[in-house]
Amino acid sequence: MSMLDKAYNIDDLRRLAKRRLPRAMFDYIDGGAEDEATMHANRRDFASVSLVPHQLVDVSEVDLSTEAFGAKLSIPFMISPTGMSAMFHPDAESAVAAAAAKAGTLYSLSTMGSTSIEDVAARSCGPKAFQIYAFRDRDLTSEFIERARKAKYDALILTVDVPVAGNRERDLRNGMTLPPALGLMGVLDVLRHWRWALDYARAPRMTLANVAHRIDEANADISTLSGYITKQFSPAMTWADARSIADEWGGPFAIKGILHPDDARAALDSGASAVIVSNHGGRQLDGAISSIAALPAIANAVGSQGEVFLDGGIRRGSDIVKAFALGAKGCFVGRPYLYGLGAAGGHGVDKALEILTTETRRVLALTGRSSIKEIDGSELADHRD
Repeated sequence: MSMLDKAYNIDDLRRLAKRRLPRAMFDYIDGGAEDEATMHANRRDFASVSLVPHQLVDVSEVDLSTEAFGAKLSIPFMISPTGMSAMFHPDAESAVAAAAAKAGTLYSLSTMGSTSIEDVAARSCGPKAFQIYAFRDRDLTSEFIERARKAKYDALILTVDVPVAGNRERDLRNGMTLPPALGLMGVLDVLRHWRWALDYARAPRMTLANVAHRIDEANADISTLSGYITKQFSPAMTWADARSIADEWGGPFAIKGILHPDDARAALDSGASAVIVSNHGGRQLDGAISSIAALPAIANAVGSQGEVFLDGGIRRGSDIVKAFALGAKGCFVGRPYLYGLGAAGGHGVDKALEILTTETRRVLALTGRSSIKEIDGSELADHRD
């Protein structure tokens, strides 16, 4: 029996990842900003939502299929964009994209990914989105849009909650950089995690694949990559910039990082076809409202004018069902699949998606719903007759 056979939930995968990864790598996945209050609220606030099941319903077949960005999905959750997956396992983004395609869901590639737009597209036959920021260098934004279009990505996701970088104190204490500089992170800790160290030594050089050519063209050292991309974040971005990006892309377009109903309406007015309710996993503004607490008001503000997706805090299938009951049309998961990747590469990602799929199907059946599309809010304790 492999270690994955004994992983019965996402927290089990988290423990396996913590065992395999050096502290700096694990903390990069696991940590948030400052006191991590918002990160913990993302989980805690799910517990305040209670489901009231219906009984004597035929749930011999449970349908998890839904749609997002015009694509048909077999399961009601998608893969959030996360940076530098090669830090956790050399299988990196390609394995995550392949696992998503196998599971029948959408994969989102981050601008900060360690695999290029083109390589992910070549290795995954499933639906894909590319995540960008509004950069100071508008030519860089336009370059990404054109590359994603040529690689036939299905959607574009604009992340708007990073006008400046969040204060992630775990990373500061660990000397974490992108790409990682191992000398700053404690050689003894790396050596204690020898399996990870062997993978790191054998793997190709880690890089921010989608912007590396910009550094190469400038004949700069690769260690300046994170500084380059951080300096590109624009604190002067406005809704007009979002409209310009939406018009240039011309396809399904989501704005990620929305927590206020007024911003949800502004996103739609700026050309978004979807909003992603997210506080960046609690990695930006500590003290911000949790994603699940912000969801109902945003779903009400958007109504039928666009798609509303939830990102942040999901660890159980019950969380996904609760999000749908509160108005989400789909969910994004980040840490769950990263724990799987850190624990066992692509096989670990498969396991994470399998766990959440199995749990969601079970929760739907126990709630008395034979389809995720039947969830309408009447399952919530506050909506009982």
